[in-house]
Amino acid sequence: MIDDWLTDAEQRMDKSIEALHKELAGIRTGRATPALVDRLQVDYYGAPTPLQSLANITAPEARLLVIQPYDRGAMGAIEKAIQKSELGLNPSNDGTLIRIPIPQLTEERRKEFVKLVKQRAEAARVAIRNIRRDEVEHIRKIEKDGEVGTDEVDRGLQQIQKITDRFVARVDEVAHKKEQEILEV
Repeated sequence: MIDDWLTDAEQRMDKSIEALHKELAGIRTGRATPALVDRLQVDYYGAPTPLQSLANITAPEARLLVIQPYDRGAMGAIEKAIQKSELGLNPSNDGTLIRIPIPQLTEERRKEFVKLVKQRAEAARVAIRNIRRDEVEHIRKIEKDGEVGTDEVDRGLQQIQKITDRFVARVDEVAHKKEQEILEV
């Protein structure tokens, strides 16, 4: 019974790591990557639509993104969404393609992005600790109900702590890698 909850906790913590990866992919590193803009919401005929479903996004060079909309009527809306985003990018439109040069990051901007990475990493750590708390409550409840013995409860609590420590270490590793990418000149 405790093993089922430990497996569930591991799966939920893994989803927290995946969510962190997705959030960090949208933070600029000075290098062009389609992940920078593919989650942008574009006002397409009055409905917010993800950019990735409206256009093909490629990075032909290290400092250039090219967006080729499937519908040319969406070009203005895509440009507006990119300009309104907090990415600080300036798209240029030639009628068929939108080109986005990725400027070199200033030292001040890099530090802002590192702070943002740290905030997102802390949010992921909190989510993982909340999952641990939920599982500990489950284990304590079944102990109180007399369904398992104290030895099994102690073993379960030790395992949930080991799992939590492992996932917090993964969060730290992912955040550290992203910080290194951002600070790389």
